[in-house]
Amino acid sequence: MPHPLVTQLRFTRSEWVRGLRTVTAAEAVHRLGRINPIAWMIGHLAWQEQLYWLERAQGTTVVPEVQQFGYGKPLTVPSLEEAWGWWRAVTTATDPYLDSFSGAILTRRWKREPSRETAGTKLHRTTYHYWFHLGEAQAIRQLLGPGRLPDFVGGFGKSQYRPEASHRDPMAPRSRTARRPGSAPGGPRLTTIRAAGRPARPATTA
Repeated sequence: MPHPLVTQLRFTRSEWVRGLRTVTAAEAVHRLGRINPIAWMIGHLAWQEQLYWLERAQGTTVVPEVQQFGYGKPLTVPSLEEAWGWWRAVTTATDPYLDSFSGAILTRRWKREPSRETAGTKLHRTTYHYWFHLGEAQAIRQLLGPGRLPDFVGGFGKSQYRPEASHRDPMAPRSRTARRPGSAPGGPRLTTIRAAGRPARPATTA
């Protein structure tokens, strides 16, 4: 089962797709003022996912075209079809690596990572980056004219919250065995028995 943070990234990806599903080819390349077009945003998120999960983590590049949408690069506006094709190719290529994530991996930095951020922090950064641009894209769509926009956040489905496998609820009842004071090894012991909604009571065991 994927790490919970990976599950939330994938849920965010699905909301990204749902939020932009009805964007037309003309809307995708339209620029309003200083706001970058939606097609650029799609390429930009593909660039980030490839940069982290493929280039820095594994030293590989599957879609060199998305490097033109990197932070600080001159504005380049692809067609909507090109942008989605590149995004899907990148996210498909990153999934096997994301499936390998565990608690230990998430606390480490990659050898190619120039910052002090770990893989877990990169998961947070990527997820939040999607939501930033998704809100920006919906604002563009509102400015472009009438039309019903999707509501956010949508249903979580199989992406409901779940703790990490190593997590243990500190409030969960625990049984504890204690030896009666002054008793010799092998003698009677006191075992604490907990029942839901009742105070603990001692029981003598041989």
